Amino acid sequence: MKWENLNSEQQFSELLQTEPIFAVFKHSTRCSISSMAKNRVEREWQHDFPIYYLDLLNHRNVSNQIATLSGVEHQSPQLIVFQNGKVIYDASHNGIDVNEISEKQA
Repeated sequence: MKWENLNSEQQFSELLQTEPIFAVFKHSTRCSISSMAKNRVEREWQHDFPIYYLDLLNHRNVSNQIATLSGVEHQSPQLIVFQNGKVIYDASHNGIDVNEISEKQA
């Protein structure tokens, strides 16, 4: 799997408008639960759309923007999948299951 970095509010806005489907993984480098969830996502990810890594310690403003625009309350760790600008999957902590994403795709 290949992580893309999500570093700005402008980048996220552009993704909503240009990417038909993409995922955002919100990660806190200071949290062991977040590290475990990240490792699990890395092991299990088999989707053919981009997944963006959001470092919450450096880019909390982007996480706040995602919460505002999506209506999904901020959590960490958190995985959110957007399709055609709308949330089709969101989960946090131990509830993150990348296998459930396929069931949600249109």
